[in-house]
Amino acid sequence: MQKRTQRQREIVARLRGGAALSVTGLAAELDVSDETIRRELRALEEQGAIIREHGGARLAASAFEGPLAQRMEQNADAKLRIARAAADFVSDGAILFIDSGTTSCFIARQLVERRGLTVITNSLQVASELGSINDNRLFLAAGQMDYGYLAFSDHDAQRYVAGFTPHLAILSVGAIHLEQGLMDFHPGEAAMSRIAYETSEKVLLGADSSKFGRHGLMRTAALEEVDILVTEAPLTADYAQAFAHAEVVVA
Repeated sequence: MQKRTQRQREIVARLRGGAALSVTGLAAELDVSDETIRRELRALEEQGAIIREHGGARLAASAFEGPLAQRMEQNADAKLRIARAAADFVSDGAILFIDSGTTSCFIARQLVERRGLTVITNSLQVASELGSINDNRLFLAAGQMDYGYLAFSDHDAQRYVAGFTPHLAILSVGAIHLEQGLMDFHPGEAAMSRIAYETSEKVLLGADSSKFGRHGLMRTAALEEVDILVTEAPLTADYAQAFAHAEVVVA
């Protein structure tokens, strides 16, 4: 049983990139038979972790995102590099909206030396990083808290955030797709992103390379709506062309 549990964890880990993988490919990577992989996929499907497709499987949308503390550990080095580069776009006295994504939380940590910021956020993590220091003003959206995100993104929180017009929105994203654009996995967070794109003078998107080519659950904005893209790896030719309108920083 322990071997089966470990094998299932390895299958899920390989699916976290967002792409569907074939039974044959998984069998080769894990050095087991195709039938063994099919058996494990059936078990994972019953648990709701994956969705089986013809000849393979992909991770269920709900399995892409975990609790905040867990997600903060994923690609942490890349997110830190992105955060340090993104902080250069924030001056003392700026009016910011910062969402509750993990990359945005990393960026908030890099702003603790800035003074006189006005910070609008739906994230308790961001609020704890930037509230009550350096003469900052903090406006925290409230409503029903999502404990997985340590954030507020229900209709009350959305209405509150929609009343502001920040100089810069600092946003994260669940997935970036050439055809579908910017995508997310959480309905409330997706709605928050849409509001930020509509109300902010500029949008800075922090996205590590694992987000590119990934498919999310719902669309939040077109790629053309990003003004500044900060990532940690060079873009492929297709994505470089898609973001040619934006200022692209590779940290």
